[in-house]
Amino acid sequence: MIKGISVVIPCYNAEKTLGRTVDSVLAQSYQDIEIILIDDVSRDGTLALAREYEAKDSRIRVIAKAENGGVARARNDGVKAARHDWIAFVDSDDYWTADKLEKQIAAVERDPSVGLVFTGSAFVSEEGKRFDYTLSVPERITYNELLSQNLISCSSVLVKKELMEHNPMPTDKDIHEDFAAWLSVLKECGFAVGINEPLLIYQISSKSKSGNKLYAVKMQWRTYRCAGVGFFKAVKHFVIYAYRSLKKYGGIYRS
Repeated sequence: MIKGISVVIPCYNAEKTLGRTVDSVLAQSYQDIEIILIDDVSRDGTLALAREYEAKDSRIRVIAKAENGGVARARNDGVKAARHDWIAFVDSDDYWTADKLEKQIAAVERDPSVGLVFTGSAFVSEEGKRFDYTLSVPERITYNELLSQNLISCSSVLVKKELMEHNPMPTDKDIHEDFAAWLSVLKECGFAVGINEPLLIYQISSKSKSGNKLYAVKMQWRTYRCAGVGFFKAVKHFVIYAYRSLKKYGGIYRS
């Protein structure tokens, strides 16, 4: 039985979108939560906005970093600060449907051996326009299956705190730090459970690391190597990844 969830939100120059993100967490049908906002030395009004939310709701805590350390380190700091045994991640430009946590908790209650639950995703542009395309996910995914395509969106994850303590996100800025962490987690726990519903609304951003597709391809290869995947196995899965990524983003932009 899950008794409380710590929601970790890293923030950097997110003044325009942070309110939407936090409001979607506060609107969850499951209410036994704490929200940890980690400001990574923003240069806009993000920290002031985070403090406003903290003053309004005792479940919200703000951690103001002294120096910018990147999103992986911010998430790791959030895990360390978490008071509950389960962690949910959401980036400061993404948001959830109101039943997201409730449905993930139900998945854990059906099978208490589950250590990580993720969901499908819908997509919006930076202007807030909803795409017709949605990302479907399998009911279950293993380490080897995940190698061919990272179907675990970070902002959709609900995961045991102890798994993230054992498998923190690498802080190398030239890899997909969340993908590397999920690979490590699945090596430990065997599988993750997916909910094939778009409970996460993911904002497509041209300024993100993955927004530059050529750079994202290079990051994928580095992630395999960082995760200790053998060269020939990495080549095999990299080819599958490239094909599936083209199909995914083609579907998004055609919509």
